Amino acid sequence: MEDHRILLSTRELPQQWYNVAADLPQPIPPHRHPATGQPVTADDMRVIFPMGLIEQEVSTQRWIEIPDPVREKLAMWRPTPLVRAKYLEQELGTPARIYYKNESVSPAGSHKPNTAVAQAYYNKQEGIKRLATETGAGQWGSSLAFACDLFGLECKVYMVKVSYHQKPYRRSLMQLWGAKVVASPSTDTNAGRSILAKDPDCSGSLGIAISEAVEDAATRSDTNYSLGSVLNHVCMHQTVIGLETQKQLKMAGEKPDIIIGCAGGGSNLAGMALPFVPETLKGNGPRLVAVEPTACPSLTRGKYAYDYGDTAGMAPLAKMFTLGHTFVPSGIHAGGLRYHGMAPVISLLHRLGVMDAVAYRQNEAFEAAVLFARAEGICPAPETAHAIKAAIDEALRCKQTGQSKCIVFNFSGHGHFDLSSYDKYLAGELEDYELPQKDIDSALAELPKVAAGL
Repeated sequence: MEDHRILLSTRELPQQWYNVAADLPQPIPPHRHPATGQPVTADDMRVIFPMGLIEQEVSTQRWIEIPDPVREKLAMWRPTPLVRAKYLEQELGTPARIYYKNESVSPAGSHKPNTAVAQAYYNKQEGIKRLATETGAGQWGSSLAFACDLFGLECKVYMVKVSYHQKPYRRSLMQLWGAKVVASPSTDTNAGRSILAKDPDCSGSLGIAISEAVEDAATRSDTNYSLGSVLNHVCMHQTVIGLETQKQLKMAGEKPDIIIGCAGGGSNLAGMALPFVPETLKGNGPRLVAVEPTACPSLTRGKYAYDYGDTAGMAPLAKMFTLGHTFVPSGIHAGGLRYHGMAPVISLLHRLGVMDAVAYRQNEAFEAAVLFARAEGICPAPETAHAIKAAIDEALRCKQTGQSKCIVFNFSGHGHFDLSSYDKYLAGELEDYELPQKDIDSALAELPKVAAGL
């Protein structure tokens, strides 16, 4: 029988993370202080981050060693399989070769533990006892809860309220690993209480939840903040995905034509795409594609500008494609894709024309997910469904042209905790939402004045 899975041994788990900052044609714009607009210093960041991660955040060193204790934990599930989607190809009748990197095999069911384990380790090394964070769909919150449990840390998760109610079993998983979870906005922080005073029925956003988690960390000496996407060190930790994929494609005798990832804050996309950037910059690498929802289209309709990473304006300013930090997205079921901005490194690549971006409505994403599940047997997370939709569209274009391209996408997580979303889709109850331009204009009008001209 033909083996559709390309597997690596544990010994082949990457020993180093790849830092794309070493190979970019221009530097990633530095983070800036939310009050002064000046570049943030290490001392500024030490209020909420350990020095080990701060050094990685600003590093331009190409390769950074993965500590042995981190590799030992990653080896619980890594390397992950690269799978030839033969049955999907047959269903589509396409000459394209479709591969997916299956990150759903991690304990938390997504790519997020790749950085959660590293972040928990570096905080433990510096004597931190507790981590505070936010989560949207719950993949990040459950991943950090898992990592904190591995290293003996307490974990507090501020979960976006709409997801808190949509995805109760993600919350259960966090609690299983010992985390305390509250719906955001909450009454536990000044930021949360302030938002609830203005809008008691606020459904929440990642920006709001970040404000609460940052406030939590900044007001406790035993606590640091942990972020599951956007930041440079987070994207770098995820490059184990792309580095393994490169080895696996070589084993399969393949050279990728297209690399695809869904994009919320940018971490799984970065993990898959960044190791391929040097070849793409030289003109002989794959086309890189970011896929986002039309309800939160930061890359396709946002503005490239300095903006706060959170709603309350406590986090540093980052240069990114943004919809405005006051933007509150609709309650689409792809909760991990509802962040108002995009990772600075992904934003810069898109700005330079190195990475393309497309946006889809949630019904067409779910349609693609159902097709994939019935062909390949795995239920995708709603976020991952966006990448699947883009891969299917590319494969159908190959069917029209007769080209046999190699299409690779990151299967960033399974949808076992998202079955209520599938219930709604199958019942015809999901509504498509395309963000009105007036809502974008209104939020962008609130960009920080301190960032004007930066």
